[in-house]
Amino acid sequence: MDPSPPLVKTERLEGWKPVSETVERAFSAGPVSVTAGTVRYEPADRTDPKPFVFASRLAIRPKTNPNPMLTRLVERGARDGFRGRLAENDIGDVEHRHTREFPIDEPPDTVATAHTFHGRCVVDGESVPIEAFLAVWEAGEYLLAGGAYPLVGDVDGTRRRIRAIIRGVRPE
Repeated sequence: MDPSPPLVKTERLEGWKPVSETVERAFSAGPVSVTAGTVRYEPADRTDPKPFVFASRLAIRPKTNPNPMLTRLVERGARDGFRGRLAENDIGDVEHRHTREFPIDEPPDTVATAHTFHGRCVVDGESVPIEAFLAVWEAGEYLLAGGAYPLVGDVDGTRRRIRAIIRGVRPE
């Protein structure tokens, strides 16, 4: 059965709208596969480059309980896959800046591994700096959430908003 995207606390999405929901095979080798159910949100009232947020639930086949080795593989695959997604969104010159722990609201005491990236995109002939953020955690299953936003205007407000949405992603 294909995974559905995880839930996002609705009150955190005020002013944001879902723009896509997908199920994709993220990885396959022999009998092992990873499928992701993902939902993507964008603010309803912003112009390009629009910030975006996504939330994904992974289904690993054959079913395998989370463990430290698998978690490291999922984190590495998610980080590499996120770089590819940024490129698909016309964000280039992507550099990994740092990794840190990031608290998630539910389940309580959950801590994600979070990665921050910087890159650039071109809008109307102008190069715009972009910051991107990816969180990966285990909550009986693997969840991922992240987003990207321009480093112009109210950067701190946008950063806080996106990180609050990510903290509000929950398995059920």
